[in-house]
Amino acid sequence: MKKIIVPVDFSEHSEFALEAAASLAQKFNSELIVLHMLELSNAIISSSSDALSQEAVFYLKLAEQKFDDFLDKPFLKDIELTPIVKHFKVWSEVNDVAKEHNADLIVMGSHGVSGIKEVLVGSNTEKVVRHSDIPVLVVKHNPILFDFDNVVFASDFTEEAIKPYLRAKSTFDKLNAKLHLVYVNSPDGNFLSSSEIDKKIAEFLEKADGDLNSLNAVNVVSDYSVEKGILNFANVIGADVIAVATHGRKGLSHFFEGSVSEDIANHSTLPVMTFKI
Repeated sequence: MKKIIVPVDFSEHSEFALEAAASLAQKFNSELIVLHMLELSNAIISSSSDALSQEAVFYLKLAEQKFDDFLDKPFLKDIELTPIVKHFKVWSEVNDVAKEHNADLIVMGSHGVSGIKEVLVGSNTEKVVRHSDIPVLVVKHNPILFDFDNVVFASDFTEEAIKPYLRAKSTFDKLNAKLHLVYVNSPDGNFLSSSEIDKKIAEFLEKADGDLNSLNAVNVVSDYSVEKGILNFANVIGADVIAVATHGRKGLSHFFEGSVSEDIANHSTLPVMTFKI
């Protein structure tokens, strides 16, 4: 993991994301690209008027000063930093920056004590998730003892889930993390017999990996709902991160029946990483 992008708005939650990203950067000797989106109108930026030009310079200098102060953190010591200020607050541009710098991961903070639903639905983090071609890690709390040792990747083991599974597997291999695959058999999902589940998982792994070497990493659990099964399983194994799939520009994926990915993101106290289907 060579480069990590952290979009910041100078809030407490973006500081949480920055600290989490710094922890990963220290572990993997990564460069942090810290991005601030400055909302200036096109009229101010492109104007030939001296007054408007001076106003643009003022706001840019102000943002740069605030940026310098924000990056003056002990946890950033000895980490390679590249600060970037974008003149337009267009969050789809984060993916363009990621492509330009060949980044491996985007880390963002979430706002609100009720979970990240209000952020992921209709606001900045959702916009980044929708447009991002690389994984997005959403951090909800102060990342005390932040680690990536155990990761839960929940799947319905359909053909649509192959692409995010392979991307998750590749990402967590780079992070030296143990990937725990989980299938939840529940009344609110498509309830299957044990033999039907075994067949479904085997066919999935054959198509995705070309073998059954990861079969021992698959855990089948039963619970009252898919969401509860995933969250309970993550708690039982002491997971550090829960990974989910998204449909990109369509927003958070209805990866299972209903909107389980959205509910997990909302109710999980753990960081959540998204992978585009």
